[in-house]
Amino acid sequence: MVSQSLNDSTTTKILVVDDEESLADMLTTALKFAGYEASSEPTGLDALNAIKNFPPDLVILDVNLPDIDGFEVCRRIRNDGFQAPVIFLTARDSTSDLRTGFGGGGDDYLTKPFSLEELSLRIEAILRRTQTGEDGNRLSCTNLILDEDLHQVFVSDREIELSPTEYKLLRYLMLNQGHVLSKTQILDYVWEYEFEGNDAVVETYVSYLRKKLGSDASELIRTVRGTGYVLRSLDS
Repeated sequence: MVSQSLNDSTTTKILVVDDEESLADMLTTALKFAGYEASSEPTGLDALNAIKNFPPDLVILDVNLPDIDGFEVCRRIRNDGFQAPVIFLTARDSTSDLRTGFGGGGDDYLTKPFSLEELSLRIEAILRRTQTGEDGNRLSCTNLILDEDLHQVFVSDREIELSPTEYKLLRYLMLNQGHVLSKTQILDYVWEYEFEGNDAVVETYVSYLRKKLGSDASELIRTVRGTGYVLRSLDS
């Protein structure tokens, strides 16, 4: 369930932009239940007008809109000086598409389909950074750094090329640094809640990730026998 993360004196306003009416209704209902002030618009042009007249604190923006796409909407509002965070909703998951989005001023993305729990994590992390001034653009653990703005991963200043799935897996581990994650939790987050495959895929991708990170950082991802995995610094 999406949860209001910060006890602000004013309610956080969130705009959902998606032409899929059922999804937009579900998201706005969940956000309102959590204590946010939520509204929705079905097109890019409607979103531009809404943002101009009633600026929200955060925008959840579908990439594939019926008039202008979400990347263009984001470029236009950034050019107009709108600085509130933007989370893209997208069916695209290639690195080039994601970098296009971040280059246009986006702050994060969710690949459809997604869970409300996953959306909650993204909203909370972004609002914490923007409303409290925390430096949330980079996630780090000793010599391992994940730059969310550039969508890049570094080990001791060496860039590591990851697939979208590997990146998502590492990001989830880093967001929950120090907390043990079960294979089921990882499946729900990385492969989405509708995935019905064998959880052995988690072991496979953790192995891929460790190999790519190399000896300098692979030991940060620890196996918790019978449970799952945790990312933790070597001195803890």
